[in-house]
Amino acid sequence: MKEIEPLVSIITLNYNQAPVTLQFLESTRHLLYRNYEILVCDMASDTDPGTVIHPEKFHRTRLLRSSQNLGFAGGNNWGIRQASGDFIFIVNNDTEVTPDLIHRLLAPFFVNPAIGVVCPKIKYFAQPGVIQYAGFNAMNPFTGRTSTVGEKEEDRGQFDVSGPTHAAHGCAMMVKNEVINQTGMFPEKFFLYYEEWDWSARILKAGFIIWYAADATIYHKESMSVGKQNPVKVYYHTRNRILFMRRNQDFLHLLIFSLYFTCITVPVSICRYLAKGQFQQLKLFLKGIWWNLYSSSDSPV
Repeated sequence: MKEIEPLVSIITLNYNQAPVTLQFLESTRHLLYRNYEILVCDMASDTDPGTVIHPEKFHRTRLLRSSQNLGFAGGNNWGIRQASGDFIFIVNNDTEVTPDLIHRLLAPFFVNPAIGVVCPKIKYFAQPGVIQYAGFNAMNPFTGRTSTVGEKEEDRGQFDVSGPTHAAHGCAMMVKNEVINQTGMFPEKFFLYYEEWDWSARILKAGFIIWYAADATIYHKESMSVGKQNPVKVYYHTRNRILFMRRNQDFLHLLIFSLYFTCITVPVSICRYLAKGQFQQLKLFLKGIWWNLYSSSDSPV
């Protein structure tokens, strides 16, 4: 990096998880990189996180409290607007960083100016030898689904080669300011889920490269914010899957996706929820579909 240490703004959201966020902050004490600030953006938690999180105990850390829950997209955008860094590191509060993480995430930017976003290898905190993310495969233009490279595979070094990937992971992504200036930020219409895919699509269209840095590692305590069986997850996944396709596919691909979703996804999902007695999930699945029938998709946010 030629002794360059630009200011990095580390942005993490907190919503009723002050002890988890505190663990994240404790892990940042071991960062070897020194020129950074941390913005803990609280999304209107029920109790004051300041009773647990004491920013003055951590290097250049601020606790910012929003009067409302802006969601993942809006909350991170709110933090970005208050950040001072040349680079923005968006990171989940339910992660723990490794000491050389910032150095390794910044390094690719100085090798190739076309790189706009860099993501680390993400591994499961509870199973540190198992990979969660080593890049994304391309979004299927007909189903609106993708897959994660290396997910749930034991790390045997099979994904130790860095390179371009199809989308950034919202859990941990370093973004240079030039990207934000040219493409904007997260689309707030999504609120939660698929927002990093929509932003990634705009970033790639603008000519930037999204890079997977195989030598950078972060550990993720997955699904602590929204439980895996939480009906809210069903609603936003359904709603935003359709919304993403509406915003990012041409007419032909959107038509095929609509036929696939109507003829396969809908009946299969209804049968599955009924068989499991998951009536709340079924209700929110249908609500996610209904939302798209009456909402415009053309807003950039």
